[in-house]
Parts: sequence; structure tokens; C-alpha cells
Amino acid sequence: MRAESHHAVVALPDTARRRVVEAFRSGSDTPGDARSLLEELISAEAPLLDRDSVVRCGEELLGELLGLGALEGLMAQEGTTDVLVDGPGEVWVEREGRLGPSGVHLGRSEVDALVERLVAPMGLRADRSHPVVDARRPDGTRVAVVMPPVAPAGPIIALRRHARRSHPLEDYADTHGVALLRAAVRQRRNVLVYGPTGAGKTSLLSSLCGCVDARERVVVVEDTAELCFEGPPTARLEARATTVEGDTGTGMATLVRAALRLRPDRIVVGEVRGAEAAEMIWALSTGHRGSMATVHAGDPLEALDRVEVMVVAGQGGAVPLRAVRKQVHSALDVLVGMARDRAGRRRVVRIDGCGRGGLSRLDGPGGEE
Repeated sequence: MRAESHHAVVALPDTARRRVVEAFRSGSDTPGDARSLLEELISAEAPLLDRDSVVRCGEELLGELLGLGALEGLMAQEGTTDVLVDGPGEVWVEREGRLGPSGVHLGRSEVDALVERLVAPMGLRADRSHPVVDARRPDGTRVAVVMPPVAPAGPIIALRRHARRSHPLEDYADTHGVALLRAAVRQRRNVLVYGPTGAGKTSLLSSLCGCVDARERVVVVEDTAELCFEGPPTARLEARATTVEGDTGTGMATLVRAALRLRPDRIVVGEVRGAEAAEMIWALSTGHRGSMATVHAGDPLEALDRVEVMVVAGQGGAVPLRAVRKQVHSALDVLVGMARDRAGRRRVVRIDGCGRGGLSRLDGPGGEE
């Protein structure tokens, strides 16, 4: 780690710092109390430190003891969406759609400690027997961890911070595209947003949800809670993995079935990636118009193919692909493609109508491409 990142902590002698850490660990468990307790302990150990230095020192120790350590400052910077740790070495960060080095370096022991601080409070394990972890912190930050031996160069950590407010549709599409998207929501079309990782699918879905009439009830089902919008009354369901304590997990397919019993006007599935596709398509085919979902895909045909395959798998192959394809095309009305432009901005690149007759381009030749 760069020495300058510890400018305030260095002002505290090592022996005093150890006493502060020991006293803190035995004195407070809650973040609200932790900040004031740390400042009191630091002031007692180093009475000559000015107030600003005490506050900075407390913030850095708080990040080290309870938060993300050296990554805390990176995550707090304006415009940061992703912080990436590829084992020991330099940390990379994405800001405003641009990926680059952060200037922060971590050693192997710091990476190991960071993994422990990230996953342990969530009742999860990250080790050789549980090498892949995907979870969400209480503040909404999405956490992905891959451990050795799957990651031979050392633990890999990806932190993604999602926006705490939705953006207007104008941030993603031109005037014609915005009109088509608003009409799709207003006319209660079933919408599937597709695109590659990081293309802005969840962000666009949040913006679409924000256009729903405030008198309609929306039930949101997500693997990891990421959607953020204001407007309609909303019930939120989030999948849970089985914990190391033995708590049984709850999968997406179960939650989609539960959503049907919660009197939804619209069902929103944050990301379709497995057996829940069968439940979702069945729900959309039985009257829950105006529902929405996202899927990883590079173009509209691939998006439909992926949904079809997931539906077949979710039904155990009991229904012929031809029947599934007919059902999928009948359930989905509008497909919206997302991608990043050369400047790194997330944009709508294509809008298609969908039906039993196939796809029909709605945004005209070229669209946003």
C-alpha cells in the first residue's frame, strides 16, 4: 500500500495505535458508536493531535477495522463504479466508464484481510472449499470474490457500487428512443433489457421502473439488490445463498413464484440467469403485463435464445423447444439493447418489438448505434 495513504495514521505512534485498536475491539460493535469511540481513544493516546488529524486518523482506522481499508477512499470518490483487485499488486478502478490504475497497491496479507472483512459479516466463507463468493454488502455494494486455487495469482475481488438514484431515460437514448421506452412502460409492454456485463442494463431498468404509474404495485425480484428508483409502491425480494451456519438459501425461481402471490401489477426480475426464467415467462404469459427483466446477451436474437434455453432447463426438458419458443415470443413485447459507446457511456443501441411473428426494429435504421 502506498505510504501516503496512511498520512494521518502515521502521526499516531505504533504503540498508541495498537492500544487504540485493542481498546476499540473490546469497546464497540456499531459503526455509529465506533467513529466517536475511535476519536476519543485517539485523542486520549495522542492529546497533541489537532482535531482534523484526529478525525482523519479515526476515519482511516475505521476503514481498516470495519470497512474496506485502502479501498474505502476509492469507493467514496465521485464517479467510481468498480474497484478491482487482481491479487497482490495495483488496484484498478473504473470512473465514468473509464478503467485505469488507482495508484493504490496491496500486498497479499492485505488482500487476504480484505477478503475476510468482506465475506465474514455476511455469514459466508471464501477459501479453497468455497472459492467463489457473490454477495451484497449492507450499503448495496456488490461483492464478487474468487479464491485460490481457482485464482492462482491470489484472491480476486470485484466491488461494484450501483447508483443510489435512477437517471432520466434521456441519459441513455435519443428523443425517439426515449419516446419508445416511455410508451412501452405506459402501454404495459413486457420489456427485456439485454447487453454485456457493465453495459448499464440494471441502470436502465431502474429508470424504466421510475416511469411506472405511482398507483401500480411493483414486486422486484433480484439475486443481489441493485435496482434503485422512486415512484410506485414496491415490494422487494432478494435471493439468499446457503450460509456456513447452515441457513437454507432461497433461489430466484422460488422468489418469482412468491412474487405472484404478492398481488403485483408488475413483476421486475433484476437479472434472469437460470431456472427462474421458466417462472418468469409463465407469469408474463398469465396476465402480468408491463413486467420487466434483464439478461446477458449481445443482440436480440441471442437474448431470446438464452431465455429459451433457460426456460427449457427450468422445466427439466419436459416441454419441447418449439413450444417454449412460441411461449417466449408471446410473453415478451419489447427488447432493448444496451452497450457502451467509445466514450464509455452506457447507451441504448437498439429497440425491437417481439411477437410470434419474430423481431421488428422499432428505432429505425441505425438507432443509437
